[in-house]
Amino acid sequence: MRTGAKKRVVRKPNDHVISFENVSKAYTEGAPALNNVNLHIDKGEFVFIVGDSGSGKSTMIKLIMREVLPSKGRVFVNGIDVGRLKHRQIPKYRRGIGIVFQDFRLLKDRNVYENVAFAQRIIQVPGREIRRNVPSILSMVGLAGKYKAKPKQLSGGEQQRVALARALINKPDILLADEPTGNLDPNNSWEIMNLLEKINENGTTVLVVTHNREIVNAMQKRVITVKKGIIVSDEERGGYIDED
Repeated sequence: MRTGAKKRVVRKPNDHVISFENVSKAYTEGAPALNNVNLHIDKGEFVFIVGDSGSGKSTMIKLIMREVLPSKGRVFVNGIDVGRLKHRQIPKYRRGIGIVFQDFRLLKDRNVYENVAFAQRIIQVPGREIRRNVPSILSMVGLAGKYKAKPKQLSGGEQQRVALARALINKPDILLADEPTGNLDPNNSWEIMNLLEKINENGTTVLVVTHNREIVNAMQKRVITVKKGIIVSDEERGGYIDED
């Protein structure tokens, strides 16, 4: 390598958009959050991850986002060995991943338009493109007429759709949804899940962490069940397994 040449991000050539290879994660106390997990998710899949609280689901999300590092094993996302990313590479890496949470995490003092535009401003997208992109994505999630509204003026389902628009505005390859219906009533929950399915049909890989048994059983997608840090079931068209 030439002196002064930039170090390349380490990539692994395969068809998996997300891979966990013998991954364990232990925090300072107690049993490991994940214990020797092997997992492969292909481009364009729609996958549910289910399990009791404390089973390791949130740790899997944190590893994918590179918020924590594995204690053992390796995590690959879009062919990138996440554990070998330098700190300066993390922001660019995360642009390829959209994420939505149970609690929406909107900027309360900004309207719908500004909440979604913010995701583009922080990566310095030109204003002309932002003015074109934001109305387009708001239309896709059914909020074109609400662009001036503040979060407090919206229902829970509408707030989650704003969060979805913000997660999608930079056209990520992967969308992570961590309990996206946790604060919503059944009607709004199904609206969000139908949107996630539409997003998936357009080519985005969708990974949903949820406790919503009814939705998981009805949608008949791939279901990965985690218990005490171990994958106990991985079904192509699965349901929510009752715990003992």
